[in-house]
Amino acid sequence: MPRPIHRSPLHQGRRAGFFALGCLMLLFGFVGALLPVMPTTIFLILAAGCFGRSSPRLETWLLQHPQFGPVLRDWQDHGTMPRRAKAMAFAGMAVGYALFWSFSAPATWIAAVVAAPMIACAFLIARWPERPTSAPPQSHEGETGAS
Repeated sequence: MPRPIHRSPLHQGRRAGFFALGCLMLLFGFVGALLPVMPTTIFLILAAGCFGRSSPRLETWLLQHPQFGPVLRDWQDHGTMPRRAKAMAFAGMAVGYALFWSFSAPATWIAAVVAAPMIACAFLIARWPERPTSAPPQSHEGETGAS
């Protein structure tokens, strides 16, 4: 008879923390899917990572999701980001900054403090590898190796 696995309270607390953080990131991702000024992909990537450490069932659900799953699997399998996701991230940052600028008319130093992380994120996103649009995502199921 297999012995039950006893998890320490610390381990259970970490799992609960990752689960709560995953739920929060999932909520932000879904809000981002509805609002053009908030990103979606990065929050779903973070949610999948958190669920991978706390709830394999929710991680599987995200990876199998018809709309978000392909992007998340591309990220996990190849570390790539679709060009469309990059373009939407750039557009969202630009619109968000424009709204910030127009509604708050900030002092120059505040505008620079807000712009700096946005520019850094845009730079990182621009440098992130893309999956070529002509190459379909590879499937490892049913491959026999013979052509």
